Amino acid sequence: MIITVASGKGGTGKTTVATNLAIANSATIYDCDVEEPNANIFIKAELEKLEDAFIMNPKFDLNECTFCKECAEFCRYNAIAVLPSDILFFKELCSGCGGCKIVCKYDAIEEGKRKIGEIYHGKNRVEIYQGLLNIGEARATPVIAQLKKHIRGGTSISILDAPPGNGCPTIEVLNGSDFVVLVTEPTPFGLHDLKIAV
Repeated sequence: MIITVASGKGGTGKTTVATNLAIANSATIYDCDVEEPNANIFIKAELEKLEDAFIMNPKFDLNECTFCKECAEFCRYNAIAVLPSDILFFKELCSGCGGCKIVCKYDAIEEGKRKIGEIYHGKNRVEIYQGLLNIGEARATPVIAQLKKHIRGGTSISILDAPPGNGCPTIEVLNGSDFVVLVTEPTPFGLHDLKIAV
C-alpha cells in the first residue's frame, strides 16, 4: 500500500505527519521532496548513497548530422539550436524525453546521461529512502521517478513525503498512490492552497 502525504503549500506540517505515519505503522518512508529533503531530521538514520540519479541528454554526432533542424523543431523546450555547421545544446532546458533521438533520420543523436541528483537509504526506527536534487538543477521529476523505483510492493506500507504544491514533482509522487493525505493549516492561504491541491 502506498500512502502519499501532500500539501498545497510548504510549512503545513506535511513531513511531520508523514514521518509519524511511518513510525506508527513501521512503514518505509520515501522523502520525495528532492529539492529540500528533511524527513531524516525526524528519523535520524545514517544515510548511505545508493546511486546517482540521471537524466537522458542527447549526444550529437556532427559527422552524421545534416543540420536539417528536425530535432530542434521537435524539441518543445527549445533545448536545441541548429546552426549551419554546429548544434547548440542547452542542457538545463532539456526534459530528457529522447524525442530528438527518435525523430533524427540520420542516427546523429545517441542517448547520453547527465547526473542530476543522488538517492540515499538508511534505517533507524524505520527504513528511509531519500532523493536529493543537485543544486542548480531544475528537473526534480526524474530524481523522484528513480527514487520511486525502490518502493516495495505487496503487503508492505510505503509512506511518500511529497514536495509542497501541485506542480510536476508532486504529480509524479502522487502517480501510483493508493491513498493521499492532504495536510493544511488553519489560515486563508492554507485553505486556498488546499483547494488547489484537491
